[in-house]
Amino acid sequence: MSLQAPRSVVMVRPHHFTVNDVTAADNVFQGSAAERTPAELAEAAHAEATALAVALESQGVRVHLFEDDVPGRPDSVFPNNWFSTHLGGRVAIYPMCSPNRRLERRTDVIEMLKEQYRVQDVIDYSGLEHDGLYLEGTGAMVLDHLTRIAYVARSNRADPIVLERFCTHFGFEPMAFDAFDEHGVPIYHTNVLMCIATSFALVCLDAIRDGARRDEIVERLSETGRTVVAISHRQMNEFAGNAFELTGRNGRLLAMSTRAHRALTAEQRDVIEASCEIVAVDIPTIELAGGSVRCMLAGVHLDHRPTAAHAVSPLTTPTNLSKGTTS
Repeated sequence: MSLQAPRSVVMVRPHHFTVNDVTAADNVFQGSAAERTPAELAEAAHAEATALAVALESQGVRVHLFEDDVPGRPDSVFPNNWFSTHLGGRVAIYPMCSPNRRLERRTDVIEMLKEQYRVQDVIDYSGLEHDGLYLEGTGAMVLDHLTRIAYVARSNRADPIVLERFCTHFGFEPMAFDAFDEHGVPIYHTNVLMCIATSFALVCLDAIRDGARRDEIVERLSETGRTVVAISHRQMNEFAGNAFELTGRNGRLLAMSTRAHRALTAEQRDVIEASCEIVAVDIPTIELAGGSVRCMLAGVHLDHRPTAAHAVSPLTTPTNLSKGTTS
């Protein structure tokens, strides 16, 4: 298994999905859902999350699917922002910028990880919210597990104090930079402009205006032999950078949305498919919230407990998924 590409993920299937008005101020990737009723939005997002879980399970990725039937948590479908897992049995819990996103943190997810995987240490940074300090997980950071670098686009959702603490505790080198969309608006989360896989990296290099810093990032990404694939602002806006490499039964795969996949050129697909199978799922409703497939997947970089490692996943069939089984 690649250090970069986990075999298991945590997903949250929403029952009350909507576009979060609180986060719209700095997330220009959000769209309008004014023409659809709340019930229509919720039903469509539930179906899209199910479709992604089914697609990943069919590839041999273990999906721990949790239900969210609590109103008032519009972005709960994006669990990668509030926690992350790490080799050596470590888990981080993060401080979230928007008050209604802080409600997404769940003890049952952490308890499941402790039961089924070897968890040695949980470091909870969420108390820093009271000091106005935020670091929104692997949305704010894109982690290179091979070279131990945390790439971070500066924003109010990635405070340098919390970043430094995380990197000290978890053994990463911080590499912060400024990134902007084509209109000069700062990009709110790093994982919309950058995807780091084992053999390649998708990066919107045009978003990084500092030429010296841009060159340094390309150099650091390339030093492991990766091919750096430059994506345009247009492709970034189609969520081409918001993809996630996983390991399935037949090797590595790249999970992304069909919208993102359509935005790629044939040459870019060739680079990806030289080492990964692309698994693309249509999630247009969820993308209205300003995130895509990568945001929906919290990777599990932990060792299985022996009794759990050989357990049959309860989510191996669409029938179980449609019934709302929770792993």
